[in-house]
Amino acid sequence: MAELRERFWERYALDELTQQEWEALCDGCGQCCLRKLEDEDTGDLAVLGLSCRLLDTHSCRCSDYDNRLAKVPDCTQLTPELAHQFKWLPHSCAYRRLAEGRKLAGWHHLICGDPERVHRKGISVRSFAIPETEVDEADLEDHIIAVIPVEG
Repeated sequence: MAELRERFWERYALDELTQQEWEALCDGCGQCCLRKLEDEDTGDLAVLGLSCRLLDTHSCRCSDYDNRLAKVPDCTQLTPELAHQFKWLPHSCAYRRLAEGRKLAGWHHLICGDPERVHRKGISVRSFAIPETEVDEADLEDHIIAVIPVEG
């Protein structure tokens, strides 16, 4: 496995990163793996406190990352080209922060060296996410935790 270049997130544009560097940016919060419902009239997104069936809610990592796109049809693959378009990503997300020209947060594992800090700081979904498989489809709206308005 190739090594990561020193402080690559500060020295290179997102589209200049290796695949390993791109993957290393993930802070492990799991927020992108929360289910979302789109309002058909407004386009606004309702974020649910329910995780994708593949998310391990303790590690906040995908349990079948290599096959996720085949197993979960609405899984969205984040790429350097699309990072700036995904306004539904949390403001804390490393991909969003870098796409917006901001720095990584001090709690990010690449800065502090501790991948558990994202959980201790309460940024991850570990403390509240419920696997979507535990909730009846008819009850999804009962689990809305935020609404993200569509930006025009």
